[in-house]
Amino acid sequence: MTVSMTGFAARKGQGAGFVWAWDIRSVNGKGLDLRLRLPDWVDGLELALRTDVQKALSRGNVSLSLKVSREGAEAESGLRVNTPVLGAVLAALQQVEGAAMDAGVTLAQATAADVLAVRGVLETASMDDDTGPLRAALMADLPALLTEFAAMRATEGAALQKVIAGQLSQIETLTTAAKAQADARRDTAAASLRDALARVLDHADGADAGRVAQELALIAVKQDVTEELDRLAAHIDAARTLLADTGPVGRKFDFLMQEFMREANTLCAKAQALALTRIGLDLKTVIDQMREQVQNVE
Repeated sequence: MTVSMTGFAARKGQGAGFVWAWDIRSVNGKGLDLRLRLPDWVDGLELALRTDVQKALSRGNVSLSLKVSREGAEAESGLRVNTPVLGAVLAALQQVEGAAMDAGVTLAQATAADVLAVRGVLETASMDDDTGPLRAALMADLPALLTEFAAMRATEGAALQKVIAGQLSQIETLTTAAKAQADARRDTAAASLRDALARVLDHADGADAGRVAQELALIAVKQDVTEELDRLAAHIDAARTLLADTGPVGRKFDFLMQEFMREANTLCAKAQALALTRIGLDLKTVIDQMREQVQNVE
């Protein structure tokens, strides 16, 4: 089943005297870019979370946030001002204000809310608290969040798979039409080359008939699109195999789309016929649309 890199999940939990809320979401990315917004006072949480999330995901720009607060009546007593940090912040403000006055610059007065918003001034838990039980409770709740997240990415992937499968069918139909046009063109092209050879020999005294015929044969070879059509058919089979794969296939799909477009470009360059050129342009359009969808495959 194809898995999408786009997904979202949210979950709430409680334990060890705390309540918390998870939020995880992701969009497509070349690799795994994991961004965490966590309470920095829970010892060892970031490393443990990062390790488990990296095991569960392989690609995508993933943002995971966690908000934790004390439960029930203890919530009020769970907040305190970190006096050393507050002193450092106030000293810094005094230094900035002094420098501004010396420079003749007037600054707006900082409010208590401004000071409390500085990271580290207001703490949710005492630094003396043992956060081990809380960390254990959070890590025990994480698998459920990742399961919900994976389920949504799988649902998005199923829809994505249908779209890509439909586009592959369009490419297959256009490839078949291109083959029919190439076969029809072959007889016409052969007759045109024979007529061209006859005209050259009639109007070129001393021309080497063998050499002229050889050059015309080279032109015919350069116009032949059999290899391009065969490779397009092979790429279609390869893409369907990737769609049926249960593992991450996004990187392979990215490379395969480049090969699809290369063959379509070459087909257009060799077409030398309006009908075949139109089919080649339609192929490029569908391939480009498919490439955009493939960008979301994990």
